[in-house]
Amino acid sequence: MVDVGAKAISRRSATAEGVIRLQRATVLAIAKGQTPKGDVIAAARLAGIMAAKRTGELIPLCHPLPIESVNIQINLPKLGRFSATLVEIRLRATATITAKTGVEMEALTAVSVAALTIYDMCKAIDKTMRIDGIRLIEKTGGKSGDFVAGAFVPPSSQSATAPTTRSKPPRGRK
Repeated sequence: MVDVGAKAISRRSATAEGVIRLQRATVLAIAKGQTPKGDVIAAARLAGIMAAKRTGELIPLCHPLPIESVNIQINLPKLGRFSATLVEIRLRATATITAKTGVEMEALTAVSVAALTIYDMCKAIDKTMRIDGIRLIEKTGGKSGDFVAGAFVPPSSQSATAPTTRSKPPRGRK
């Protein structure tokens, strides 16, 4: 475990995102509350929050942190008459804390477990689901400064070049 004892306490936040791809009929069942296990979105949101709070117990050498806030956004796609058969539910988690270390792992864990919960609650009606694109998209605070990721490029269309990222200098420095 990294010694963070000498680090300064600062306000920190991290946002992670991911998607779960599933059949159009599955999204309709979720939206209508017609899945076998109940309210998928409420369960996924709660699971993500609970997971963020327990990240230090799940990941070796990850500091247990007193999370101040976790916000989970789960966006169902708008389905028209001509929507594709396979659609995406987008998930985003933001964790905040005032501490000596960041909350990137908490945000990533929240998105991962929220997506896994959707998978678990819908696996009886859709065996084709795929979780994808889980990544850190932004972090603020701390010695290393702020970070904002570039646009997500799906694995099937990635080139041999590295992903685009942009680091911002720490606040107060130019």
